[in-house]
Amino acid sequence: MRLSSLSDHAVVLMAAAARGCGCVKHSATSLAAETGVPLPTAQKLVNRLAAAHLIETSRGSKGGIRLARPPSAISLADIVEAVEGPIAPTEARAHMATASGAVRGALASVSLASLSAQVPA
Repeated sequence: MRLSSLSDHAVVLMAAAARGCGCVKHSATSLAAETGVPLPTAQKLVNRLAAAHLIETSRGSKGGIRLARPPSAISLADIVEAVEGPIAPTEARAHMATASGAVRGALASVSLASLSAQVPA
């Protein structure tokens, strides 16, 4: 399994958004500046993460981006699937389905809370 740099950027953005319990509102611009993710990439990822219901966005002077659920309720698998699509084998073979299930299970066992705790502020 190979993950794109978009998945890596999404994890970095989500970990930054999760700091401070994930309830603080951020902007794509502030997250991009804090993480070093290019702004166009951050904006693209905000759209994908919002479509997957991992973050909520609101407009206006009190608007911004915040996590849709607590960091402990968002897994690495959730983030990867929001960007890459379902974790599934490229060919319909039984052994690959078993392997894909194991990979998804491993990613699902890692919470955003644990990832954000490992990222320096």
